[in-house]
Amino acid sequence: MRRIAGTQQRPSPRSLASASSLAFLVALLWAPEAQAAAAAPQPARRAPAIAAPRDVPFPGVIEIAVDATDLDHGVFSVRERMPARPGPLTLLYPKWIPGHHAPEGAIDRLADLTVRAGGEPLPWRRDPVDMYAFHLRVPPGASSLDIVFQYLSPVAANEGDVAMSPDMLNLDWSTVVLYPAGYFARRIEMRPSVKLPAGFAFATALERSSVSGGVASFAPASLNLLVDSPLVAGRYFRRIDLDGGAKPARLDVFADRPEELAATQAEIAAHRALVTQADRLFGARHFDHYDFLLWLSDRTAEEGLEHHQSSQDGTKPKYFTDWDKLAPERDLLPHEYAHSWNGKYRRPADLWTPNFNVPMRDSLLWVYEGLTQYWGYVLAARAGLWTRDDALAAIALTAASQAHRPGRTWRDLEDTTNAPIIAMRRPQPWINWQRGEDYYSEGLLLWLDVDTLIRQRSAGARSLDDFARAFFGAPASGPVTRTYTVADLEAALNAVEPYDWAGFFASRLKGYGPGAPLDGLGRGGYRLAYGETETPFEKNDEADNDYTDFLFSLGFDVGKSNELQTVLWDSPAFAAGLRAGTTLVAVNGDAYDADALEEAIAGAKSSAAPIQLLVKQDNRYRTVAVDYHGGPKYPRLDPAPGARRWLDEILKARP
Repeated sequence: MRRIAGTQQRPSPRSLASASSLAFLVALLWAPEAQAAAAAPQPARRAPAIAAPRDVPFPGVIEIAVDATDLDHGVFSVRERMPARPGPLTLLYPKWIPGHHAPEGAIDRLADLTVRAGGEPLPWRRDPVDMYAFHLRVPPGASSLDIVFQYLSPVAANEGDVAMSPDMLNLDWSTVVLYPAGYFARRIEMRPSVKLPAGFAFATALERSSVSGGVASFAPASLNLLVDSPLVAGRYFRRIDLDGGAKPARLDVFADRPEELAATQAEIAAHRALVTQADRLFGARHFDHYDFLLWLSDRTAEEGLEHHQSSQDGTKPKYFTDWDKLAPERDLLPHEYAHSWNGKYRRPADLWTPNFNVPMRDSLLWVYEGLTQYWGYVLAARAGLWTRDDALAAIALTAASQAHRPGRTWRDLEDTTNAPIIAMRRPQPWINWQRGEDYYSEGLLLWLDVDTLIRQRSAGARSLDDFARAFFGAPASGPVTRTYTVADLEAALNAVEPYDWAGFFASRLKGYGPGAPLDGLGRGGYRLAYGETETPFEKNDEADNDYTDFLFSLGFDVGKSNELQTVLWDSPAFAAGLRAGTTLVAVNGDAYDADALEEAIAGAKSSAAPIQLLVKQDNRYRTVAVDYHGGPKYPRLDPAPGARRWLDEILKARP
């Protein structure tokens, strides 16, 4: 249409008629589709908004009182008095708990939730999308809320970690707290108290203010510090002072039976040496005091969970009284203690969150856990909790397990940091093919590689210990957190030993197998080998964890009731059609026991005949032929001829 300056052109009646006809025709043609679209499903309305956390103080102090006396039923009863203002309010139950690396908050165990204002019950509604959020409206004139609920802790292992027994309890504050949305956890002040069963002693990193009538009251603490300060209590208790300096360290031991508290002076000395060796590794303490909360029990769950000023360490009842047999348990305390520096004081930036309901990102778990796994082994050896041979045997098992990880051909190490969220730590059918949380074990090998590389390049003048002091050490502080990125990590390593650390980590985090990354072992003066007899450490590990290891020969290990626990993908057992859960019934016609199978494996080395296994799989019995002739194979480390044994130097105590 041509437009003439100074005039306005109008469409002709004919053009209007044509346009009108076209619109009618389009509407007629599209009417069925429009009607169908209107009738088709549409997204549900948005859930109510949940206030994002802000770095501002919550107005007032929240009082929280826990009654932990119902040992018979495993029930923790909770009362909170929360300052409140009229209007909408969202309460949150912790979902992302530091150290768990996954959304494992136990919301399914919360019960009997009641909220009152001025004695009158208030209706609440769970968020339709976020099950950890509860919406309510505070009425006009109300200045506080009374919140009452229960935490129903597991009473059997198949329900989760048992936290209560007749003689012991383990209180995680994250399981017994509701808090207001809209604030950083460090800006919410709590005043906690606990009512304990009669005759129970307790230990915690919290500062106690009074103990009266069976109720322990504590000084006000931020919600962040509260959740980071669990409490363990029990009938049989012993406190052992490990270091009485300005920032003391204590070993708080609880047991099912009083005789299990009987640690010898040599055993206590090894735990004192752990504190000393950690000081020499990191060069500073970032806590006001430290409590190893150690329980020895077969009634409550085994555990290892780090905190800034304490750790939750649950292990075997005879930790002290069967000392010579339980070496495989003794890297637990070194690992969790090292986390006070690596994980609590320094934390990956994407793993830190402002409260316990903002999702964490696990991308640097190969540092947070992998490096801590390495230092857990090193500190266990330096402190004398392990002998040198124990440490070498433990590293051999780690290296062999990663060397038999066929999943390395398709899944790189970096992606395994997503495993806690993907699998939620549930059992996996083919763990060596799927890969699980390999950032622990392969992470250990990676950091051994870093340590030996620094030592080799500097001719022994520098090591990963120098990085530990520079990155995790001075200046000393209280329980504060400093975050870091991978660029910060690489810069700190370059300050110790200039190298292409970015390229180094990229190749190891994003590389693929087969085989394990064993350069650090070789550079450390050792090579992974296999012999026909187990090391004493592996024998003790089998007895401790109730399994028999044939993984590196036939391709499986056997657990309770003669059931296969793990079957190695593409192993001889896999080729024979075996899988986890299969029960071994007979070996070459004789009833199964571990010795009979060991003899059959040894005998097959000089025979062409396969090993015949009668197995029960589901409700079906069948005989399978396992075509293996390599003899028994158990991992060990052999010295590499002519190489300097840096690994031996790494494991030596620091003077």
